[in-house]
Amino acid sequence: MKKLLPESELARDERFVRSRIEDAILDPRGPRLGQRDLGPARMAADRPAAAERSRSLMHGIFVGEIQALEGAGRTCFDFDDQEAPFQLKLDMARQCWDESRHCEISIKLGEHMGTEIGEYGESTFLYAAACNPDPVLRLTGVNRALEGLAIDVFNSMKEFGESSSDPILTFCEDWMLADEVTHVKMGSDWLRRLCEKDPERLERALEFQRTVDKIFSLGGFRGESEENPIQLARRFRELAGFTDEENDEIAEIARQAQADAEAMVQAAQG
Repeated sequence: MKKLLPESELARDERFVRSRIEDAILDPRGPRLGQRDLGPARMAADRPAAAERSRSLMHGIFVGEIQALEGAGRTCFDFDDQEAPFQLKLDMARQCWDESRHCEISIKLGEHMGTEIGEYGESTFLYAAACNPDPVLRLTGVNRALEGLAIDVFNSMKEFGESSSDPILTFCEDWMLADEVTHVKMGSDWLRRLCEKDPERLERALEFQRTVDKIFSLGGFRGESEENPIQLARRFRELAGFTDEENDEIAEIARQAQADAEAMVQAAQG
C-alpha cells in the first residue's frame, strides 16, 4: 500500500465533481456576483441567498468530512512510531471514527436541506494539507487550521439552524461541533508535546498554520463582521487550546484576506 497518497488518487465515484480552489477565486463572474444586492453575507434566515448558501455550505462540510477522515487515516499509516507516537495514531483513529459519523450525518442533513451528493464541486484542499510529510505540520495544517475552521463553520451553521427554527440542523451541528473541538484540542496538545524541545520545528509548524489560515480565510469567508458568512467562534476555539493572542492573529489574518479580496474586485471593475 502506497504511503503519502497524492490527492489525485483519492477514490471517488461518478457522483463527485472535482474542482480547483484557484478556479473559484479567479472566476471572472466573481466581480459581477459581488455587485448583486444580496444583503450582508453573514448566515441568517432572513437573507435572500440564505437557502442557497446554506445548501452549498452543507455540501462543502460533507466533502470536508470525507477528506478529514482520509487525512487522519493516512497519518495512522504514513509514519512509523518514531515519527508519530502510537498514542498520536490512536487519537487519529478516534478522529476517523468521528469523521465517519459526520459523513453519514452530513449526507442526511444535505437531503434534509434539499441538496444531494455532487450538486456542488469538491475541492480537495483539506486533504492536500494532510499530505505534508511532517506529522507535526499535519497537526497545525489540518487539526488546528482546517479543523479550527470547521469549529467556526459548525457554530455558524448551528446559529443559522436556531435562527431558522430548524431543530434537526441545530442539534446535528451542535453534536458535530463538540467533536471538532476535541479534534482541534488533540492537535494543540500533540503540537506542544512533539515540539517541546524543538522550538524551530514549532515555529515552522505555526508558520504553516498561518499560511493555511490565510488561504482558507477565502477572501472574507470567515471573520467577525456582517460581511463574513462564517463567524470566528472564539469561545469554542479557547476550549480547543487556542490562546487569546492566537485568536486575535486569526481575526487579523481574516481581515487582511477580506481587504485583499475587495481590492481585487475593485481592480477588476476598473
